[in-house]
Amino acid sequence: MINWDDIRKQFPVTENSTYLNSAAAGPLSRATMAAATDYYAQMTDDGDVHWDEWLEKREEVRRKVAAFINAEPDEIALTTNTSSGMNVIIDALETHGEVISCDLEFPVSTLPWMNRRIPVHLVKSVSGAVAIEDIREAMNVRTGVICMSHVQYSTGFRVDLEELGSIKRGHALVVNAAQSAGAFEIDVKRMKIDALCATGHKWMLSGYGSGFVYISREVLAHTKPRAIGWLSVEDPYADRNNEIHLRHDAAARAELGCPHFAGIFALGASVDLITSLGIKNIEERALSLNRLLTQRLADVGWNVLSPLGDERMRSAETLVEANDPGEVVAKLAKQKIIVTKKPQGIRVATHFFNNENDVERLIEALSSKD
Repeated sequence: MINWDDIRKQFPVTENSTYLNSAAAGPLSRATMAAATDYYAQMTDDGDVHWDEWLEKREEVRRKVAAFINAEPDEIALTTNTSSGMNVIIDALETHGEVISCDLEFPVSTLPWMNRRIPVHLVKSVSGAVAIEDIREAMNVRTGVICMSHVQYSTGFRVDLEELGSIKRGHALVVNAAQSAGAFEIDVKRMKIDALCATGHKWMLSGYGSGFVYISREVLAHTKPRAIGWLSVEDPYADRNNEIHLRHDAAARAELGCPHFAGIFALGASVDLITSLGIKNIEERALSLNRLLTQRLADVGWNVLSPLGDERMRSAETLVEANDPGEVVAKLAKQKIIVTKKPQGIRVATHFFNNENDVERLIEALSSKD
């Protein structure tokens, strides 16, 4: 049994506020903060003498991230955000065909493809959800990529990736995991995912400037990188200017220069914490709090716009209808209750460091006439 109260104590933000905003940016644990600041302390005290040590620590993080999503280390590159990862994926798949996505997507899942003049076909959502059958019907001889978020930032809809992978046929399945990595299980092999990108600053709880991208060995073997750097070659320290011998791993395509060590080490510390708790335990905890939240919202008359009819579609974020979202968010902020403003209302996120009292405090504030 996990003592969630003890885990909560590792997050100082819980002492200062009711933080229900991991869908925007997750707070850091003490261990994650220490992982980043220890690097800066070494750089402050010693300059560059720890370079080789830092490179080995980077490879440890790569191995941890690979195990976290059931990938191989050479399929993982360490990035700074979702957008950088998505563009690396598009470099590999831009000749694979037109793209199927949906009208709920965060633009990083669509605009980079369009920027390459690749048509993107948006499957229409119904009541905040997208049906797998509608994605299947969108497939044709011109389409070759399905690009979807695991969890939608807009409504909290969670797609069944295993089911989606089972119907993809010859399409490459590309997943934006920004709103799910760290809260929900991801198994790239079982789910038949060809490429995936995620940021660390949301549910991974590792801060801005951290993230990762996965590109399957099959995709790596059949494509060439569009962008490279001095570290993309087999022997970068040879300083050759007259020939190129490229490495064939994902890192050669994304880690083009000197690493952002602080973000990488922070990500590694967060993966350590999440792995120690068990992603299935975290998923159950986040969903349990989400169920309590949606029930209590219904009890006091607030309308939930997130799809709740099928439990498999439920995520750890909830869109709540509000006539004046800005006013509601500002009112809550005065009471140190932190949520996100959205056009239709407010978005509430329940992660494993949250607890039942956080939910009740939100409900009490929303019910108050003041």
